[in-house]
Amino acid sequence: MVKNIELFSLVFVFFLAFSCENKIEIDKKTVFRYNETKNINSLDPIFAKDLSSIKVVNQLFNGLVDLNTKLEVIPSIAKSWNISSDGKVYTFILRNDVFFHPHPDLTERNVRAKDFEYSFERLIDPNNASPGKWVFDKVDNFKAINDTIFKIVLHQPYNPFLGILTMKYCSVVPKKVIESSNTEFRSSPIGTGPFKFKRWEENIKLVLRKNDEYFEKDEKGVKIPYLEAVSITFLPEKQSELLQLIKDEIDMISGIDSSFKDEILEINGDIKNKYKQSIKMLKGPFLNTEYLAFFMNSTKEEVQSPLIRKAINIGFDKNKMIRFLRNGIGKPANGGIIPIGLQGYKINENNRYNPEKAKEYVDQYKKITNEIPNLKLTTSPEYVVFCEFIQKELEKIGFNISIEVIPGSSLREAKANGKLDFFRASWVADYPSAENYLSLFYSKNLSPNGPNYTHFKDNFFDSIYNEIVSEKIEKNNILKYQKLDSIVNSKYVIVPLFYDEIVRFISKNISGMELNAINTLDLKRVKKK
Repeated sequence: MVKNIELFSLVFVFFLAFSCENKIEIDKKTVFRYNETKNINSLDPIFAKDLSSIKVVNQLFNGLVDLNTKLEVIPSIAKSWNISSDGKVYTFILRNDVFFHPHPDLTERNVRAKDFEYSFERLIDPNNASPGKWVFDKVDNFKAINDTIFKIVLHQPYNPFLGILTMKYCSVVPKKVIESSNTEFRSSPIGTGPFKFKRWEENIKLVLRKNDEYFEKDEKGVKIPYLEAVSITFLPEKQSELLQLIKDEIDMISGIDSSFKDEILEINGDIKNKYKQSIKMLKGPFLNTEYLAFFMNSTKEEVQSPLIRKAINIGFDKNKMIRFLRNGIGKPANGGIIPIGLQGYKINENNRYNPEKAKEYVDQYKKITNEIPNLKLTTSPEYVVFCEFIQKELEKIGFNISIEVIPGSSLREAKANGKLDFFRASWVADYPSAENYLSLFYSKNLSPNGPNYTHFKDNFFDSIYNEIVSEKIEKNNILKYQKLDSIVNSKYVIVPLFYDEIVRFISKNISGMELNAINTLDLKRVKKK
């Protein structure tokens, strides 16, 4: 009988402990919860290509450097750095108080320069097929000088390089864990970040727990993060997210979806009164330019005509498009390819809505050719409503536009291979530099080998672009960025539509969440009341 009582007591204690652990993981007071409608394929940073995986990887890993809310490069594991006078040698001084998360194979968890050497070798190893391998294309070599000094040498000066190093591809990882036969790194990652991996039921739920050994502190010297855990669900129905937020089942919605935009937002972009007591909206610039593009090598007469390209640029009301199709989320693209939020953005007065002038251009074209202009605009399903709006507006100035809708993957392939005369496109910045956008028009980047999908070529543009990337300090290049943008604008190579904005709806009890224009999810300083 005594043995049975002891056994019962042991089982009860185990059950209680197990229950308490689970309670800690789901306690609303300690856990930040959000949903991803898109599944994550890997938690390995060298495969962190899309936003859903980058959000999670950012909680688990650190690199040499990071970005602040102003898109300035700031220290992370590297506490300082210097750049040689010729702009080719980057020397990083590492902190000595950064540790990998605990793992049975790690007897020595302190991060050293040799860990970055291994991590970067792994990133560029063609056998790993990382989509981020390109970030080291400009690198000649890198080496750990000792435990705390790490050196990178470039082929030639390239001032966006420091910003490129902030990408999650460049995170540090532990060699022993990756090469261990006991761990599948994609699903059981070990990093240095503010949160550590706890559990992943793929396509169902992912749980991260607070890293008590994290090296950063807040402005008052208090260790961060403040949260105990992060819980991510993977429910595919976007329209259900608002209901989950209202019912206090999640703490955040990222982005605005057509399925609920009219329910939560006024037409001017303000949150509706009935939700203001429980939900607050965070909004800021997002480095994403949405545009229409012409294939400059097209044999189509309308594409080759500057009159038609100019007419399309000024022939529809971008303010009206944003207000009615996006409930005020986003800024009408009254500049060029460089979006609001980056050095080099400048308003282009020639892109202002002017239907009378647009009609004059179309009439001139008709007189020259004796034909009504006619173009096919190719888009993916999610942007049909924008293309239909443009179609109807251009009809008013005597322009016939037909719309071809194809899957997003087919659109990417067709534009890369020069099969489309006129197509919808967008560019989300990989790193915080206007050069990233201007590279779309550099002649050595012609698709399919680069991102120049328009096949625009201009020798003057190329010469200034080469000057820019060779400068040691990016701040010196603002006027040159604007000059390059104006060259593209003057040729009417693209039709800028709008500059996107980051939108997050969060519970009123959430504080400390900040935005940056790269749309990084940073939970280090987030608190729940």
